Amino acid sequence: FAKVNMGTTDVRMDPQLNKLLWARGIKAVPHRIRVRLARRRNDDEAATEKLYTHVSYVPVSSFKGLQTQQVDE
Repeated sequence: FAKVNMGTTDVRMDPQLNKLLWARGIKAVPHRIRVRLARRRNDDEAATEKLYTHVSYVPVSSFKGLQTQQVDE
């Protein structure tokens, strides 16, 4: 999903999101999670691409009525 929508092949997950996904084990994965995708510059000189996608967790109280939002940082 992140590769197609953000146009980068390098996708990095936030450690907080990784802990949330694995908190209940492999058999009880959460059905819905709100995430934020951010395209950032790659500061590593040996990197093959200029940009990477950073995926982070956004806590919400309810999923009812949520829509996709574009945020300019």
